[in-house]
Amino acid sequence: MAIATMGVVVLDCPDPQRLAEFYAAVLGWKVDPSESEEDWVEVASPEGRRLAFQESPGYVPPQWPSLEHAQQLHLDLDVPREKMDEAEREVLALGAVLAQGDDGGKRNFRVYLDPVGHPFCFCAR
Repeated sequence: MAIATMGVVVLDCPDPQRLAEFYAAVLGWKVDPSESEEDWVEVASPEGRRLAFQESPGYVPPQWPSLEHAQQLHLDLDVPREKMDEAEREVLALGAVLAQGDDGGKRNFRVYLDPVGHPFCFCAR
């Protein structure tokens, strides 16, 4: 029997609303105003999955790759293999930065940094 169930994954950031809007656009989810405050904003999928963003004064972004300023957490987001280039163009237009490409298709993932430096991957599926 489980001790607990998974609630929400929370990312620290300097501006929760801005980062929530970024991920809502990437995932096609909606910012949930009923679960949001000035220092906490949630986005929700149509199926009810949630991702939250919490204000962190003095936020220092992780460095990827780095042991000194480790990522500690990253998100793997599935993208159909044939749509990887299109997805990359869209996420870069939203403010992400490419940190590591897929080496011309030799790897099944690409690493990006969100607008405040959290690493996330597009994984070919």
